[in-house]
Amino acid sequence: MPSYQTVLVWFRNDLRVRDNESLFRAVEQAQTIVPIYIFDERQFGTTRFGFKKTGAFRAKFLLESIANLKQSLQTLGSDLVIRIGKPEQILRELARELNAQAIFFSEESTDEELTVERMLKRALHECAVKVHTFWQSTLYHKNDLPFAIEHLPDVFTQFRKQVEKMSKVRPTFPAPKKLNPLPPVERGELPTVEQLGLSTPNYDARAVLTFNGGEAEALKRLDDYFWKSDSLRRYKETRNGLLGANYSSKFSAWLANGSISPRTIYEAVKRYESERLSNESTYWLVFELMWRDYFRFLSLKYGNRIFKRGGIKNEPLALSQDEKKFQAWAEGRTGIPFIDANMRELSATGFMSNRGRQNVASFLVKDLKVDWRMGAEWFESLLVDYDVASNYGNWNYVAGIGNDPREDRYFNPLRQAAMYDPNGEYVRHWVPELHSLPAPFIHEPYKLSAMEERLYGVELGKDYPRPIVEIQSSK
Repeated sequence: MPSYQTVLVWFRNDLRVRDNESLFRAVEQAQTIVPIYIFDERQFGTTRFGFKKTGAFRAKFLLESIANLKQSLQTLGSDLVIRIGKPEQILRELARELNAQAIFFSEESTDEELTVERMLKRALHECAVKVHTFWQSTLYHKNDLPFAIEHLPDVFTQFRKQVEKMSKVRPTFPAPKKLNPLPPVERGELPTVEQLGLSTPNYDARAVLTFNGGEAEALKRLDDYFWKSDSLRRYKETRNGLLGANYSSKFSAWLANGSISPRTIYEAVKRYESERLSNESTYWLVFELMWRDYFRFLSLKYGNRIFKRGGIKNEPLALSQDEKKFQAWAEGRTGIPFIDANMRELSATGFMSNRGRQNVASFLVKDLKVDWRMGAEWFESLLVDYDVASNYGNWNYVAGIGNDPREDRYFNPLRQAAMYDPNGEYVRHWVPELHSLPAPFIHEPYKLSAMEERLYGVELGKDYPRPIVEIQSSK
């Protein structure tokens, strides 16, 4: 028999009906469930350096994801209540209005989200509303790790080996087959991008993929990448690509807001291995999901240190907040073509390859000597697949204040360009000023003064900037 008459199910970064334990348990334990999504107004403010916390690309993707969730709930016989404001206030008021006995929601791992959870629990305790939380953002459940969070290894390889040996991935939860109708309640309207204080982003035909939000689109992408294009079999060999839809899985945007769960992807990998083949590439996709887990668990272990200047190591770097250098980097006007191409792709599409992210982050910190937090917040604003723990964990890693066992890791953008864009196709794709130049003149601007004159003086004139910092030749 149901334990509760009415339960609120608060959707956060779990915008799906499949493998959603909060929804599954609520259906088990309540006669009536009221699904709700709240646009937290604080997430549409600005960062400490003045950037939009949620930029237009991610806002559009989020709205599409919520629209798809609403449609899925309607198909099941229910609907989604939508509000804008502070969750801890709105949920308390809605619980009182509907005489709800409990609220079910997913746990998060970083400060702003945890602060909201604490305030909500205090508010609901005053009105005697029960709170049930569920951990479902990672491939491996935090309670199934072979160590306590405070003893999480500080090297990923140690974490991976122990978890692979001693932990198991829990099975997914099925989607409900049917939901009871909502009680009388104001549904609320899905806002527009403009109502969130942003402008609808323009589609750029040069983008690697059209990112459309929602669980249906996530499952479609999974089907396309695994089964229709059969790209999974080559994932390990192609994952460092720069052009095209299928050099990598591109699941990150849907994982970030929970339109798909890592366990759903894992089960699809296991099915693929059973029905087609098992190789290094199928393993490597799971390996990358484990990296995502690791950053989430690191954020639990170290808390707000991942946001501080000194990072996880608590070793503040001597970096400036030079606005001129930062703007050149952000706008893709550094004069280093490989860096500029990646930054222009980010600005135009809200996406950048993992290879590109490592390079531009290293360049900002190691070459320009600019505060890594400015870069992290710029990514937070622009990335369609922004994930708090992964973003800040990776910036800590590249800046040398995180959990990288290698000291002074550095990505030489000229060497990297020669390795991953040897013919200059990617650079020409995003930096039209360089279309007429052969690859050697794109990737080796400092070999000889005559070459530099040819690159920056005769052929390009003032169309492309001279480098703002000298990078040593990759050879």
